[in-house]
Amino acid sequence: MQVSLTETLSISIDALRANKMRSILTMLGIIIGIAAVITMIALGNGAQNAIQERIARLGTTVLQINPQRVHQGGVGTATSAKLTTKDVDMIRERSPNVVAVNWQQDRDLQVTWKNKNTRLQITGTPTNFLDVRGFKLAQGRMFSEADDAARRKVAVLGSEVLAQFEIDDPFEILDQQLRIGGRAFTVVGVLAEKGAGFGGDGDRQVLIPFQTGRHEIFGTDRINDIWTLVSSEDSIAMAMAEIQGALRRAHRLRPEQADDFQMRNQADLLETMGETTRTFTLLLAGVAAVSLLVGGIGIMNIMLVSVTERTREIGVRKALGATRGNVLFQFLAEAVILCIVGGILGIAVGVGGAAQLSSSMGWKTAVDVQSILLAFAFASGIGVVFGVWPARRAAAMDPIEALRYE
Repeated sequence: MQVSLTETLSISIDALRANKMRSILTMLGIIIGIAAVITMIALGNGAQNAIQERIARLGTTVLQINPQRVHQGGVGTATSAKLTTKDVDMIRERSPNVVAVNWQQDRDLQVTWKNKNTRLQITGTPTNFLDVRGFKLAQGRMFSEADDAARRKVAVLGSEVLAQFEIDDPFEILDQQLRIGGRAFTVVGVLAEKGAGFGGDGDRQVLIPFQTGRHEIFGTDRINDIWTLVSSEDSIAMAMAEIQGALRRAHRLRPEQADDFQMRNQADLLETMGETTRTFTLLLAGVAAVSLLVGGIGIMNIMLVSVTERTREIGVRKALGATRGNVLFQFLAEAVILCIVGGILGIAVGVGGAAQLSSSMGWKTAVDVQSILLAFAFASGIGVVFGVWPARRAAAMDPIEALRYE
C-alpha cells in the first residue's frame, strides 16, 4: 500500500492533535529557545547600533589628541608634558591632511542663574568648535572671532544645561546673564541636542571664547584636548603620522623617547567596539541556543515515548501494507511539525519580547531578518536531527511483534 505525502502529513497532524497538551509542552522548549535567540541577537544588534551612532556623532574623520598620562606604580598621574597653542600651530604647519584644528581648555565650575546653581563643564574653545566637533546651534549664535579677540564674556549653552536650570524655552535665557565661577557671562546661543559620546557629554557643557577662558577662568596656557578634522577617512592614517611627527618635533622628543601625547581615532574605535559587540551578541545567542538544544532533546524524548505507546498502531499500519519509509516519514514529520510550529511561535514571542524591552525599559533592540531565518532554519534542523532516531526505531519494528505488544 503506497501512502501519499499528503495523507502521511494528515496522519501526523492527527496524531499530534490527539495529544494536544503533550504537543504544546513539547513545543515549549523550542518556543523559548527561538524567542531567546532572537531577543538576545536583537539586544546585541541594538547595542552595536547605539555604539556606532555615538561614535558617528563624534565624526569618523575626527582625531582627538590629549597629553599622555604617566603611570607610576600602576597609578596614572599627571604628566609634565603639556599641549599648548604652539602645538596647534605646528599641526597646522606640518599636517596637510588636516583641514581644521579645534582646541579647548575645560574645568568643572559652579554656574549660577537667578536663584539656581549647578556644577558644569566650562569649555574654552575657538569659534570653529561647531564645524570640527559636529555640533549645531538650536537658538542664538556662536561667539565670533571678535568676541574671542576682545575676551568678551559670552557663553553658548549645551542643550542639557537648560534642564539644569528648569528652563523650557531657550529664549528665556538668551541675552541673559549667568555667573560662571563668580563672573558674569551673557548667553548668546544654545546648542542642539547631540547626546553623550566617547568624548564626554557635550550637552552638559558651557562654551566660552578661548581667550576669555584662558585669561579670565583657567589662568593657564595648557590645552586639555586638540581635535583635528581630517580631509577623508582614507587620509586618517597619513594624518595621524603627520600629527605625530609634528608634535614630536614641537616637544623635541628624541627617536628613542615615547610619545608624551595620545591620539584617538574614532574610526578605529568604531571598528573595535563593533567587534566587541559582535562577540557579545554571539555569546548571548550561544547561551540562548543551549535552550534550543534542550528543547530538541525534549522532542526526541517525547517521540520515543510516542513510538512506544503506538507500537500496536505501527504494527497495524505495517500489516495493512505501510512500508518502512511510510512509517519513518510519519514520525519524522511529527517531529518536524512540532519544531516548525514551535519555531513560528518562538519568532513571534522573540520579536514581541524585543519590542517590549525597547518600549518598557528603553533598551535599544534591532531585530533583523537574518536572525529570524537562522532561528527558523535551526528549529527545522532540530526537528530532523532529533526526530530521526525515534522515526528509525518505529520504522524498524517487526509488524508481528508490534501486533503482539501490550
